[in-house]
Amino acid sequence: MNDRLTPRRGVYPGTFNPPTVAHLAVADAARAQRGLHTVDLVLSRRPINKEHVEVPSFADRVAVLEAVSRRIGWLQVKVTEATLIVDIAEGYDVVIMGADKWEQVNDPRYYADEVARDDAVRRLPEVALAPRPPLDIPTGMALHLPDRFGEVSSSAVRAGQAHWMLPEAAEFDRLTGAWSDTERYLRRPTGR
Repeated sequence: MNDRLTPRRGVYPGTFNPPTVAHLAVADAARAQRGLHTVDLVLSRRPINKEHVEVPSFADRVAVLEAVSRRIGWLQVKVTEATLIVDIAEGYDVVIMGADKWEQVNDPRYYADEVARDDAVRRLPEVALAPRPPLDIPTGMALHLPDRFGEVSSSAVRAGQAHWMLPEAAEFDRLTGAWSDTERYLRRPTGR
């Protein structure tokens, strides 16, 4: 347990493919509303249900996030071999996620059985959930965000809503086509 002198750290697991204005708004809301000094964006090398994400490459997604973190001083980027959010969150004060991920965390199919799931959920640090209508959020876990972020998603960006990308992602996309023109991205010489 942290005392008031120990910096509080938050973890925000995801694929951030691409990082959006909503990702940053969620991280900032958690920082402000939960008294966090830093927020780590954590990418799993083998994310659950997204094991086949190959474009852009893992290394390129990490590099884009590192560019974001250089601009946002309290934001850091970490890579993990862990796959379950409950394992990624170990050692942090707050775990940040969307309400859709909260449903995944509570889904027994990701654990040996319901007892294992219940034990894992009990191990979680404080939970900060971003609203994802129409999903319900347990009392006390909700982050308060402007409604305009409710419809923002990486999937929508990949489908053409490029204006929701963070500037670093937009610049990388302009140079490579990582999200807007995957054929161009795949044709580019390796090594950037």
